[in-house]
Amino acid sequence: MNQPIIEEAILKKRLVEFTYSNHRREVEPHILGVSNGVLQLLGYQVGGSSSSGKPLPEWRRFDLNKITQLTISERTFLGPRPYPSGKHSPWDYQISVVKS
Repeated sequence: MNQPIIEEAILKKRLVEFTYSNHRREVEPHILGVSNGVLQLLGYQVGGSSSSGKPLPEWRRFDLNKITQLTISERTFLGPRPYPSGKHSPWDYQISVVKS
């Protein structure tokens, strides 16, 4: 299951790598939570590609049940990043959040 891996990566501030919608992603995991009843990861995608074709880096939400080939990278990140709007979209509840 992906949840324990994501929780560990958030705690240790380590990037995760995975496949989502047939695209390989490199992501800083910031929030693991539930939104509209769906378990999701909010991450800052710093590498790989996406179906949207938007330039990276970019904030993205990922449904955990659609993530495959998940691994924790040796690469670390500093911690929380500012959001362009000053806040993220709402959550039903948050399970794990990256700390400073």
